[in-house]
Amino acid sequence: MKKKSYKNDIGKFYNMKKVIINKCVYFICKNERMLEHQYSETRNIDGYKRKYEVYSCNDCSGCEFKPKCLYKYNEEKDINKNKVMKINMLWESLKAESHENIQSEKGITYRHIRSIQTEGYFGDIKENENFRRFNHRTSDKVYKEFLLHAVGRNLNKYHRFANKKIKKYERKIA
Repeated sequence: MKKKSYKNDIGKFYNMKKVIINKCVYFICKNERMLEHQYSETRNIDGYKRKYEVYSCNDCSGCEFKPKCLYKYNEEKDINKNKVMKINMLWESLKAESHENIQSEKGITYRHIRSIQTEGYFGDIKENENFRRFNHRTSDKVYKEFLLHAVGRNLNKYHRFANKKIKKYERKIA
């Protein structure tokens, strides 16, 4: 939604006017034609149910915006074709919530901190430990190799922490 091409795309539902009349939702296109709710459709994709609300225009004939509004419009084949939109309302609400979280002050702070921390960690591995290439090829073996590297790194960190505690304790006794 950030790109200018999306903001200017008249075929997208979020660039249309949304009107609620008698608890029914309608979308008004660029040519002031109404897209009405036709039916709800549920799809089961990879074990997840997705619910789509299908909106369509009853008559798009003679519309000057038809080539820009319809997806992959072909003037010869799609003369009688009308605008149809499938909207997953749950997905759109989650997407809007995620966008709000990212743009909030807290989200901006987390993004800033994350960019510093992740770069520092991988930069440290590359420069200080000279880890630049995996020895194995398959993703499963690469995962295991990196896991062993991370465990070893954490053990070294724990060892350094434990030695500092012991040295402080020895100073107090002496």
